[in-house]
Amino acid sequence: MQSDKVKKGLERAPHRSLLKASGYTDDELSRPLVGVVNSFNEIIPGHVHLRQIVDAVKAGVRMAGGTPMEFGVIGVCDGIAMNHEGMRYSLVSREIIADSIEIMARAHAFDALVLVPNCDKIVPAMLMAALRLDIPAILVSGGPMLTGSYKGQKVNLITVFEAIGKVKRGEMSEEELCELEDVACPTCGSCAGMFTANSMNCLSEALGLALPGNGTIPAVSSARIRLAKKAGQKVMELLKKKLTPRKIATEAAFKNAIAVDMALGCSTNTVLHLPAIAHEAGLDLSLKVFDEISRKTPCLCSLIPGGPHSVAELNEAGGIPAVLSELAKAGLINKKVKTVTGNTLGQNLKGVKVLNYEVIRPIDQPYRPEGGIAILWGNLAPEGSVVKASAVAPEMLYHEGPARVFESEEDAYEAILSKKIKEGDVVVICYEGPKGGPGMREMLSPTSAIIGMGLGRSVALLTDGRFSGGTQGACVGHISPEAAEGGPIALVEEGDLIEIDIPNRRLTLKVSEGELEKRRKKLKPKKKKVSGVLARYAKLVTSAAKGAILLD
Repeated sequence: MQSDKVKKGLERAPHRSLLKASGYTDDELSRPLVGVVNSFNEIIPGHVHLRQIVDAVKAGVRMAGGTPMEFGVIGVCDGIAMNHEGMRYSLVSREIIADSIEIMARAHAFDALVLVPNCDKIVPAMLMAALRLDIPAILVSGGPMLTGSYKGQKVNLITVFEAIGKVKRGEMSEEELCELEDVACPTCGSCAGMFTANSMNCLSEALGLALPGNGTIPAVSSARIRLAKKAGQKVMELLKKKLTPRKIATEAAFKNAIAVDMALGCSTNTVLHLPAIAHEAGLDLSLKVFDEISRKTPCLCSLIPGGPHSVAELNEAGGIPAVLSELAKAGLINKKVKTVTGNTLGQNLKGVKVLNYEVIRPIDQPYRPEGGIAILWGNLAPEGSVVKASAVAPEMLYHEGPARVFESEEDAYEAILSKKIKEGDVVVICYEGPKGGPGMREMLSPTSAIIGMGLGRSVALLTDGRFSGGTQGACVGHISPEAAEGGPIALVEEGDLIEIDIPNRRLTLKVSEGELEKRRKKLKPKKKKVSGVLARYAKLVTSAAKGAILLD
């Protein structure tokens, strides 16, 4: 066993002495040592209940003959960090979390890991660590939040963000906004809807690194506790079989995950995270792969924020296994891949059925014939850009309008709420990419303001930054190369015509090449004065088109 390095033999007496100081017995130390990674904190609503989940995991490990050893990692609440300097640290935390897990696992020679995250960057960070370490590992999340109810309507965190614009327009009073904020997030869990956290928790299932139900069983359900116990037991089976993450998360498994991504209409952040996770396994997951799979995979679900259904309703309809089974009917899934159940995906899907064909449409009657995410290229995005096509109003799938240029999220947000943005405009926010931000901030506030101000069917937003999974509308992000690297988005000037053609995957700045060359010669990309972790990140981070990974 890997853990023999710290507990076996005469020379390890001091090591055993230290472990015994922590209360471990000889019997416990004779068993495999399983690291249980807990991202609990008292800030994130998706994480406040993780102590209970981790206790269940540890019970499962003990039942199966292992010794669990818990340790913690940091976590940023993207909702609380949104629309201020704090959001610069969110994506940065992904690399720090992955690094810290590597450090703890290697330093203490764990035999296996159970990873317990729930939100945004924490889920992909833990998967990155699992593939980097390649010791038996399983992920079990804290589960999704339930939707709230306000005046007979389902509401969630995004409803509150969008309501700010309604207050500015005079459609809602501040008193009503206060009532809404009290009920929009009614339980613990990752925010209701197919936002980034729930997207990544669902894709963890599709990758085969989490048990069925991981992405959709509500946080407040007792089934979530039972799932955690099963995960603790299952990791001991993985250890006995020597079944490690890289044997599970193969190229075929990643393609399965992308197909599920497209069928669900997941967050555009998945296009950042899946390539970063694949990189840890030595695999190259390019934007072209996403586009190829998107073009042939129908969107089977209409989930919040782009549609009416919640993640809890997806769970009741059969969850991710039901989505996989429907995709398998059209040969869009590789059923031979291994999973943490110990069985192949095909074996897992035997007997699985869709329980509500309104929430999960039949493969031949999809909500959209193509996937929920589209990759756009053009002279404005030579290396690609990303849009959540399933959350775009039909009339905005093609749009041409004048650019309104801003060099920060704050400036754009203020202009939108001050009614300086008009119907037909294309809001362009540059210098918010991985290097330029630095940190590639999510921009839920301006996108929600566009919706709240009643401009969702007439105004587009483009950025080299990124969007929350809760974003809806014609919002194109990850434009690469970014402004800080001298990308074409840095050359856009006020009033330039921009064409967005989602069906044909084109993003075009309608300015002559001669004029662009003149602008390029004059361009001096702006650099923000930053220090500490942000300065180091800006030096090491790569393009969003490559998953914003750090240079090795």
